[in-house]
Amino acid sequence: MQFTAHELGLLLNGTVEGDPLVPVNQLAKIEEAKAGSLSFLANPKYEQYLYTTEASVVIVNNDQVLTAPTKATLIRVENAYSAFTLLLEKYNTLKLNKTGTEQPSFIHSSAQIGKNVYVGAFAYIGPNVKVGDNCKIYPHTYIADDVIIGNNVTLFPGVKVYFDCRIGDNVIIHSGAIIGSDGFGFAPAADGTYAKISQIGNVIIEDNVEIGSNTTVDRATLGSTIIRKGAKLDNLIQVAHNVEIGANTVIAGQAGISGSTKIGDNCVIGGQVGIVGHLSIARGSQIMAKSGINKNITEENKKWGGVPFFTGYMENLRNEAAASHLPALEKKVAELEKIITELRNKVH
Repeated sequence: MQFTAHELGLLLNGTVEGDPLVPVNQLAKIEEAKAGSLSFLANPKYEQYLYTTEASVVIVNNDQVLTAPTKATLIRVENAYSAFTLLLEKYNTLKLNKTGTEQPSFIHSSAQIGKNVYVGAFAYIGPNVKVGDNCKIYPHTYIADDVIIGNNVTLFPGVKVYFDCRIGDNVIIHSGAIIGSDGFGFAPAADGTYAKISQIGNVIIEDNVEIGSNTTVDRATLGSTIIRKGAKLDNLIQVAHNVEIGANTVIAGQAGISGSTKIGDNCVIGGQVGIVGHLSIARGSQIMAKSGINKNITEENKKWGGVPFFTGYMENLRNEAAASHLPALEKKVAELEKIITELRNKVH
């Protein structure tokens, strides 16, 4: 994919300064760019690179004042960061613009496939599956019986969607994620063994959700495990059976949410947070990384931290800071004890 500075200027509604015919075929950071690259300058701390970069074209703000000559052709726009973000989106769309059905792949005769759907090689689409328009099903993806998928959904290579699950519109699920595997349900028996409890529910993923690589969302024992609209899940997250994750909640990598916990809307959950089962997490809660949540959070829009959590976010930070001084405090206490002992000896 190659574009000229002139073509990019038209796309971005910008003004070209320099050679309008200079071509670019890749995007790069301004400090690392080579000839043929397109870059941008939005942060003043990187301004020095504007005069040394090897990039062929650099997007800058309209009010950027030059203090030295530049080798690169410039495109002046209202907001360089927003313009470059737009180009990243366009570039990604072109890069991922797969079409058609590759072979070998399997689509069951009873499956309903929408318009403009891409199906990659070795993908499996089972009986009674419904796939909406403009979806992309990448190679080695498995979609089991009776799954319903909305419009504009992307399932990257190796995604597995078990039977009866529901996926809304504009959902992105990255490689290796598993949707609808069995929840961790076992009943202890008198002889010390565990009997498996059949997990016959499903997973419902609402619109505009993104799920990272190797994240697992377990199906419900009964009913549904639900990821509400706009939620964003990072890589390597465990979502257990019958969990509900609220709208526009974001969860960082390696977090684990135990069964039947309900997380409210607009929550922010840091990496490696562990949440025990059957809890309610209030709307707008922010939980710092590595925290252990073992009781309900009922106050909305508060920050929390600790292992297990027991304080507010700032108090936990103060406790951590104080803990770092414990060796010095221990030494000082020993010195004070020595002084007190000496004073007592003098008195006696």
